[in-house]
Amino acid sequence: MNIPVGCVLIAGLLPLVSTAIAKWGFREFDNHNPREWLSRQTGFRARANAAQHNAFEAFPFFAVAVVLGMGLSLDPAVLNRYCVVFVAARLLYLLAYLFDWAGFRTLCWLVAYASCLAIYLQLLV
Repeated sequence: MNIPVGCVLIAGLLPLVSTAIAKWGFREFDNHNPREWLSRQTGFRARANAAQHNAFEAFPFFAVAVVLGMGLSLDPAVLNRYCVVFVAARLLYLLAYLFDWAGFRTLCWLVAYASCLAIYLQLLV
């Protein structure tokens, strides 16, 4: 399997996972006004919704890094490593958001962002 492509797929699905968690077990979900309904949520639902937004924000930076890494022939082992680190950090980020572990969440965000930066920096040398 192509690890970078699989990681981009997983990263692209993370927003959907987050929103599914936010809406999981709903009783009064208003599909006519889903954003208004989500804005009134608290606890894990609100945090899952926030994680969804952040996953959408993180995705383009990562996906472009992977495309550039593949297109500019970055060493596959290096690209694979950074892609796996990104996805693992983003999965942990989601869990940290759900369980309200703010400090750990920030660390996970930083690791994921740093893995993207590392790909770009590898392409500059």
